[in-house]
Amino acid sequence: MTKTVKIKHSNKPILSTKNKIIDVIIYLFLAFVALSTVLPFLYVLGGSFATDKELTERAFFIIPRVWSLNAYKYAIINSKILVGLKNTIILTVTGTFLCMIFSLTFAYPLSKKELKGRNAIMNMVIFTMLFSGGMIPSYIVFSAYGLLDSYGALILPGLISPFNMIIIKNFFQELPGELEDAAYVDGATDLQVFYKIALPLSKPVMASISLFYAVGFWNDYFGSMIYLRTASKYPIQIMLRTLILLSDTVSEAAQAYYDSNGAPPDKAVKMACTVIATVPILLIYPFVQKYFTKGVMVGAVKG
Repeated sequence: MTKTVKIKHSNKPILSTKNKIIDVIIYLFLAFVALSTVLPFLYVLGGSFATDKELTERAFFIIPRVWSLNAYKYAIINSKILVGLKNTIILTVTGTFLCMIFSLTFAYPLSKKELKGRNAIMNMVIFTMLFSGGMIPSYIVFSAYGLLDSYGALILPGLISPFNMIIIKNFFQELPGELEDAAYVDGATDLQVFYKIALPLSKPVMASISLFYAVGFWNDYFGSMIYLRTASKYPIQIMLRTLILLSDTVSEAAQAYYDSNGAPPDKAVKMACTVIATVPILLIYPFVQKYFTKGVMVGAVKG
């Protein structure tokens, strides 16, 4: 009686020893690059919980020997950094929401080849990517319209980013035209097609571009420094700058306020403020990561 031997065919390619060695080298190199980008942030995070003595004695560490919350106490109580965090959240959420509305509604018509004057409008958009009025003319315009010392001066100029709008437009062009044709046959209007078909299919590019806008508003520093005058409206980046400049003034008289580890060190205060200003925007990335690569790559395939 003969036995039937089943041979399993694998779709995985058989790698030679040379290819395996190359793969190991590539993985090691990528791991080194990834580690080199993460270590500085881990050092800042660990240093924000360290004491003055440890930061002075140890050149580099990730886990402090003695944990202390003095730097965070000083940053929160003495620097009004929570006010800056609140202002930044308001600016980021409002600015991102408005920018996405204007970018989406501008990009969708431009994705239609039957739109009259489409090429002329695109040329004007590209022109704004290459040339601008400059800082002084912009300041004069904002002053004339009464936008100084308001978040309008930070949001209105960037309501439509040409680069982001072009990515969204290219994504809309990749959507199946048969779906829209079927909707028109059923009696749908242009707005209904946009809201019920185009937008639901555009979640990847919407998540990616929203992240771009959000990071831009969150990290805004120069515009806030020029156009905002009231300290209570400053975003967290300006608060961080002010705190870094004033952190050297932590006096010995404040030492009794803190625990046995003493007053917060100048370096730890800067690290604590950096963590406070960085962590919130980092927490958003995991929620849009699955859309990020797809949204950017699909929207950048065709012009």
